[in-house]
Amino acid sequence: MADLFYLGIDGGGTTCRARLADASGRALGEGVAGSANLTLGIGVARASILAAADQAYAEAGLGDDARGRTHAGFGLAGANVPSLAESVRTAAFPFAAVALASDAVIACLGAHGGGDGAILIVGTGSQGLAIVGGRATAIGGWGFAVSDEASGAIFGRSAVRAAVASVDGLAPRSALTEAVMARLGGGPDHAVEWAAGAKPRDYAAFVPLVLEHANSGDAVAADLLAQAVASAVLLLDRLLALGAGRIALMGGLAETYRAALPPRFGPVVVEPQGDAMDGALALARSRAPR
Repeated sequence: MADLFYLGIDGGGTTCRARLADASGRALGEGVAGSANLTLGIGVARASILAAADQAYAEAGLGDDARGRTHAGFGLAGANVPSLAESVRTAAFPFAAVALASDAVIACLGAHGGGDGAILIVGTGSQGLAIVGGRATAIGGWGFAVSDEASGAIFGRSAVRAAVASVDGLAPRSALTEAVMARLGGGPDHAVEWAAGAKPRDYAAFVPLVLEHANSGDAVAADLLAQAVASAVLLLDRLLALGAGRIALMGGLAETYRAALPPRFGPVVVEPQGDAMDGALALARSRAPR
């Protein structure tokens, strides 16, 4: 067992991170590379995984032979799609074994020390995931067009819609709507041109402006914040209904929502115990031979 190693891989749409640990759980090295989102193809993902892993082995001062004594846990964006997961299982990796899960699953495992619990990720996108009795159930996270309630993208889009409606006299004007419209170019016609090429992250970029105005007492901004928090509450209640006793909020909007949640969530909303690479290591250990 002293010669056994564990490798945790957190592969997202922007970066792939690796953490190498020994049999006692002591971290030996880390690495980072480009995207490992499986929707970009197994070739892209594999190259990023191996590049990040190579850095971790180099930092640990280990040679190529260590890879054959390594049990790896991969948490990859897109691994919840069966055909993409199969592409990983049929790819060649130099490790003794590979355990695969989605990036959300390893984030949840990391947040709860490898045990049961739930997470609500609220960044540009959003997704909830509960692990109860070792079984993972995801809610939301289907993308900006059809899902992602409580996300920064939906929050920011609400601000854009409010600004356009205010010009048409269909909703109140405020300092926020004026600021949003000015950023869009000054009128609804400019907003249409902007929206034609806007990505979810572009809508999410309006969220700091909304929060700034909400803190200054802007009524429209306060209402938009309340709507976003209400969306988060719906997701949190669903996670509780699935049997989660602890929910970790994660992502860029986590602290904003946490501060505005009803008091009843106080006992169940917790700080994450660890990060996604900790979860990937827990996945690797759980599938390794005893």
